[in-house]
Amino acid sequence: MVVSPLVLLAAAPWVLLPPLAMLRVARSRSLADEPETLPADAPRVSVIVPARNEARNIGRCVQSILASRYEPLELIVVDDHSTDGTADIARVAAAGDARFRLLDNPALPNGWFGKQWACTTGAAAATGAVLLFTDADTMHAPDLLPRAVHRLVRERVDLLSVVGRQEMHSFWERLLQPQVFWMLLVRYGSTESVSGARRPEDVIANGQYLLMRREAYDAAGGHASVRDKVAEDLALAQRFVRLGRRVRLVRGDEQLSTHMYGSLSELIEGWGKNVYAGGVDAMPGGPVGRALFPFVLPLPPLMSLVPAIVLFVSVLGIGAPALGAWSALCVVAMTVWWALIYRGFHQRMWYALLFPLGAAMLLFIILRALAHGRRVGWKGRQYIAR
Repeated sequence: MVVSPLVLLAAAPWVLLPPLAMLRVARSRSLADEPETLPADAPRVSVIVPARNEARNIGRCVQSILASRYEPLELIVVDDHSTDGTADIARVAAAGDARFRLLDNPALPNGWFGKQWACTTGAAAATGAVLLFTDADTMHAPDLLPRAVHRLVRERVDLLSVVGRQEMHSFWERLLQPQVFWMLLVRYGSTESVSGARRPEDVIANGQYLLMRREAYDAAGGHASVRDKVAEDLALAQRFVRLGRRVRLVRGDEQLSTHMYGSLSELIEGWGKNVYAGGVDAMPGGPVGRALFPFVLPLPPLMSLVPAIVLFVSVLGIGAPALGAWSALCVVAMTVWWALIYRGFHQRMWYALLFPLGAAMLLFIILRALAHGRRVGWKGRQYIAR
């Protein structure tokens, strides 16, 4: 079949945009470039882990942090009214280590998200000149903190955030997580793009690992300044940029791993609270951009779905031949690109054959989030994001 120039032109966005995006995200710096030895005059680091019903993860998180090669540290786990034994598991995992402290989070004040309140509780008790806020579902390599502090000190950074490897164990994690993270990568580009950002809306941080100077944290108002933001990591990074503080994002695939969600329901609930209520703050264009965001957000999964739907209809003999040729070309190109993307996320390339299913599920999550608006729920609590 001869493909007309018009069909080729119409298919160009599906054929050319993915490789251009890959080139854009390729220029990322790694923590592996930093020494793994203890820095000279290493500052004391307070590691703060907010934990609410994290029995599945907290044990390995505590053990991995206490196994760090960075000596002057304290570990503060803030138990946020857990009902699944999180506190007991954390205490057992610490095995009597004197650097470990377990705090009970006070009652949640009105207008606060639980994570921000737990982080504030931990920060109030911290004694370090450097604070590390990290999630309970993370696992830290022994060289992670030394390398990260080296980067913080050497580049005189106020906030350093590390992007690690995402652990994906179930079918839906492997299918859906790369699609969500690819959407984020296309939006923000490489770690160097984020680190060099001058506009607050172009910066992002990974709340799974936020390393910052205590002085900068306090000057920015701490987590109290983002108490009602669903994406507190994004909001903190934006606030630092507005205050003229230095923010850096770096890859640490070999040093940090995270198992965010373990089931389809967790994926839907977890990403559902972030993609709209959190993402709207990252939309450029001021009030106009934020007003357009509900219409822009569904476009990435729709770009994957529309050609697949048109091809299916064409196979049934419905529609013009030119549409069938366009859809076939788009689907073939996207299958190739998705195979490379899934491989980049350390998943089997055959998941690319199911990219329409992943796009359909991502579209469902987005539409569900749009329907809920600023109302989000997480771990038994209901919030109104601002």
